[in-house]
Amino acid sequence: MSMLRPRSQSQSNIHESFSDVALLMLATFVFLLVAIIITSRIHEDVRTPQLQQQVAQMAAEIDQLRQDKERLYGELEGSSGFDSEDQLEEVLKAVGLDSGKGRKDFDVFISGLKEIPGRDVHLVIDATGSMHGASTFLVPLLRVIMLRTGKQLAGLSWYADGATETYSGGMGEVFDRFMVGAPFLGSDETIGRTFAALARQRAPGAYILLGDEPSVDRIYYDEVHSPIFPIAIGRANPDTQFAFGNMADNTGGKLLQLRFE
Repeated sequence: MSMLRPRSQSQSNIHESFSDVALLMLATFVFLLVAIIITSRIHEDVRTPQLQQQVAQMAAEIDQLRQDKERLYGELEGSSGFDSEDQLEEVLKAVGLDSGKGRKDFDVFISGLKEIPGRDVHLVIDATGSMHGASTFLVPLLRVIMLRTGKQLAGLSWYADGATETYSGGMGEVFDRFMVGAPFLGSDETIGRTFAALARQRAPGAYILLGDEPSVDRIYYDEVHSPIFPIAIGRANPDTQFAFGNMADNTGGKLLQLRFE
């Protein structure tokens, strides 16, 4: 019995040693944790005023940019309002339709716009290279179109070489994004692919399509759920007139005429 006591005492000492080591490690960990927290708090106290100042400055700059954007879009919207016939005359003058045969053609074209059904219109615009020369007066022309239809603008899509992009929002914003995003390059009028993409969107009251060449790809009319009112831009082209006429006939729309001579 006397020989077992040292072993018991030895085991007890070992346990006590391990316990002391564990407590020491725990104390060290707690000390390090507290030190980290205190250090981070010190850094936060030093940096917080600077960060708050920078955040406030950035917020002010963002707010100013937002106000500038809203002001610019508001001006664009205002310029598209045409509160008087004088303003309309200025737009017609900009596109060369203020007098003579061009004005007469425009008046006939306007009467066709009044036949467009529904509450809103989606514009589909040729943005290939052949339309580059017309790009300078497209926006004034589009503004007149929307004014005379009396419809809301549901959206605008351009097409060129298999690519297409759609914009929606306020009229000023849409026309601005169109003039920035449309390439006016390429030679393939891929109208069919564009209407296939539009088929996945909400159908508007009608589509108004502006272009100067017929589509190079097939248009699947069972995917077009609103009538198309095509407008051939430029001098008379029999192939374009025929193709645009078919487009209107197959969708319940009407071919609209507009010539610049």
